[in-house]
Amino acid sequence: MPLFDLPLAQLRNYTSEVTPPEDFREFWNATIEEAQAFPLAASFEPVENHLSVIHTFDVTFAGYGGAPIKGWLHLPVNRAAGSRLPVVVQYVGYSGGRGLVNQDTRWAQAGYAHFIMDTRGQGYGGTLGETPDPHPSAGEVAHAGLMTRGAVSREDYYYRRVYVDAFRAVEAAQSHPAIDPSRVVLAGVSQGGGIVVAVAGLAAGRLDGVVAAMPDVPFLQDFPRAIDITPRGPYPEIAAFLARHRDRYEPMLAVLRYFDGVNLARWATAPALYSAARMDDICPPSTVFASFNAYGAGAADSSGTGAPKEIEVYRFNNHEGGQEHHWIRQLLFLRKILG
Repeated sequence: MPLFDLPLAQLRNYTSEVTPPEDFREFWNATIEEAQAFPLAASFEPVENHLSVIHTFDVTFAGYGGAPIKGWLHLPVNRAAGSRLPVVVQYVGYSGGRGLVNQDTRWAQAGYAHFIMDTRGQGYGGTLGETPDPHPSAGEVAHAGLMTRGAVSREDYYYRRVYVDAFRAVEAAQSHPAIDPSRVVLAGVSQGGGIVVAVAGLAAGRLDGVVAAMPDVPFLQDFPRAIDITPRGPYPEIAAFLARHRDRYEPMLAVLRYFDGVNLARWATAPALYSAARMDDICPPSTVFASFNAYGAGAADSSGTGAPKEIEVYRFNNHEGGQEHHWIRQLLFLRKILG
C-alpha cells in the first residue's frame, strides 16, 4: 500500500474540522449519570484457563441500560498477598469479542492485572464474544454493519452504548480487591483504540484513577475525513449507506459529532501514547493525528500545556501497525508512568 495520506510534516499539524456540538458536555454528563443509576453489580467467577502462572476470572458487570457485559480479568499468580496491582483495561477491535479464556494474557504476563471487555453485539469475527446488544435502535434503517446502527439520533447510536459499557468496565475493574483503583491504564487497537480515546475523555472529571491511555491506530476519529478517504474497513459502511440514502449525510454527521474521538480527546487529561501507521487504509494516519493533535486540548493550563502525549509512527505498516515492536514501546511507557 503506498503512502496515500498527508506527508508526515502536515500530519503533525493537521487539525480536524470536527467541532463539538453546543450541548456536547451536557449530553455526555446525562448519559453517564443515567448509566450509573444502575447498580454496577460486578462479579468475578474463577475459571480454568489451563495456565500455571495466571489466574483468570469470568467477569460480568452492568453496562448501558443495566445490560450485562462480559469480560475477562487475568491476574499473575505470583503477586504478593494483599498487594494491589495496576490494571490495563483493554478494548478490542471491530467485530471481535473478548476471545477464549487464555487467548490474550499479555499484560498479566508483564505483571499487571489485565481486564478485557467484551464488546456488545460483536464477537462474530476475529475473536469470539458472548455479549449481545439487547437494545434495538429506534427508527433504524436496515444496513449491513454497525457503523450506521441507530445513527438516526444521538440517543440511539450504537457507540453510545459501547462507550458507556467501556466507562463502566473501568469501574468494574476498580472494584476488584486485587486491583489498585488509582492506577488504571486504557489500551486497545483500532476500534479498541477509539474506545480508549472516548473513555479517556469521559473519565476526565468523572472517574478518578485513569493514569494512562494507549490508543493504537485508533478507529472512530475524524468521521468526515475518514468517510471521504478510507477505501477499506468499517468506515465505508457509512459511505455505502449514504450512497443509497443521499439525503442523510448532514443529519448523520450531526449525530456522529457526539461520538467522534476528536471531540472526546479534547477532554482527556491522562498521559497518552498513540500509534499511527502511514500506510493504514482502514484508519488513515490523518484521522489518527486529528485525534492526537486534539488530545488534552481542553485540559490545557495557563501555559498552554495540555495532557502529556507521544505518538509512535510506523512508516511502512498498514493497519497492523507496530505489533510486537509497539508492545515493547508500551511496556517502556508504562514503566515510566507506573514505576
